[in-house]
Amino acid sequence: MNFKNKVKSTIAVCMVLTASACETFLDVNKNPNDPTDAPMSSLLTNATYQTPLNVFREGSAISNYVQYLASPNPASGSDTMEPSNFSTLWFNLYNVMTDLNEIMLKAEENGANHYLGVGQVLMALNLGMTVDFFGDVPYSEGFNFTTVTPSYDDDQSLYENIDALLTDAIANLNAESTFTINADDFIYQGDIQRWIKFAYALQARYMIHTKGTEGYNAADVLAAVDNSFTSNVDDAQVFFFEQDINPWSDVAIDNENLLLGGWISEQFVQALDGTSYPTVDPRMEYMIGTTKDGEYLGTVNGAGRGNAPEQGARSTLIPGQFYTSELSPVLIFTYAELKFIEAEAAFETDKERAYEAYLKGIEAHMDMLEVPEADKNAYLSAPSVSMGVASFTMDDIFKEKYVALFLHPETWNDARRYDYAYKNMELPANLNPDLNGEFIRRMAYPDSEVSRNGANVPSVTLLDRIWWDQ
Repeated sequence: MNFKNKVKSTIAVCMVLTASACETFLDVNKNPNDPTDAPMSSLLTNATYQTPLNVFREGSAISNYVQYLASPNPASGSDTMEPSNFSTLWFNLYNVMTDLNEIMLKAEENGANHYLGVGQVLMALNLGMTVDFFGDVPYSEGFNFTTVTPSYDDDQSLYENIDALLTDAIANLNAESTFTINADDFIYQGDIQRWIKFAYALQARYMIHTKGTEGYNAADVLAAVDNSFTSNVDDAQVFFFEQDINPWSDVAIDNENLLLGGWISEQFVQALDGTSYPTVDPRMEYMIGTTKDGEYLGTVNGAGRGNAPEQGARSTLIPGQFYTSELSPVLIFTYAELKFIEAEAAFETDKERAYEAYLKGIEAHMDMLEVPEADKNAYLSAPSVSMGVASFTMDDIFKEKYVALFLHPETWNDARRYDYAYKNMELPANLNPDLNGEFIRRMAYPDSEVSRNGANVPSVTLLDRIWWDQ
């Protein structure tokens, strides 16, 4: 049986596990020592399938904040940065982390070091995504099933947990293991060396978030980069298949059927079409659709479609492109992202290395999209792109990373670290007045947590910053 067929046969296990999840993560109270519990392999199948869906869910949640997408309807809450209820997202993150906690417990009991290491990598990723959205969250009391009102851990201390998880994961993945991971792993199909590279990549990602804080060390970031991905082949991603298509494909298909979604922001179109920057980006035609007249025309965030009410008058996500084909992968971490992390980390101490990494990041993304060689070389040789080491700036890194991480939630972390300073990025029309003319800085805690665990939920506003965003 080939891997694709194994995926089809095991996806049923995922669905059963997901369907049996209780209303909140705290309701999962099975005895982890009960041999009737789901085995590690089934739990890993669910975790490696649901983790990329969590990446999609977060990417969808912030796509308007970073102006990749815009609502066709004026003053839509997602565009105007109103508080949103992310109870379902919260549940999905904690549901995966609950499974991962079980994997880690079972793996420790059975000497299954590779399962333990993979569980730790995925726990670090899902925990990191949760902290970066919400700040302080339950963790130390999150999975012991003895309290329904867990305390909240400090977001900075949780970053220490993330670092410890990844450090331990690398050690466990390098150790002997009593059990072998195979087709129960949707991400790397049991390739432990690629999991090790992924762990180092995540170390680099979470360390770069802390740039400007006490304890940040660019050399540590670069050391992690050196041990991580070496090409697009190493990308952490999950491919979809006929029974359960890529979720961005669903968005594009729905829009085609007049269930409006996936309209492209004017900001993103103008970052590619020669308006905000001198060079037209050949990636545009592989990422977004044209209007019915064959033009690229975005929607102004917060203002809606304006005087173009009919379908086809604005650019949208369309079926069949790299990000929106039914069988396309959801990208968790790419080689392109790693090169831009390297460029940022090296910029102040080794500008030549930073410049080379910046160019390789662009090239990696273009290769991923299969941009023709002539178009790729023409873009890379343009003076506004290959400006030379002396003229190269941090703005260039953030601009190109913005394009290369299209639809990925990591861009919101970048936007906050960069103070939303992308060229020509303006506050949306009809901005939430409680933001006092500023961009949003965090998510509100979900209604489900406020109603169930209100005594422990921190009191925050959408302008309060995550610990690294100061």
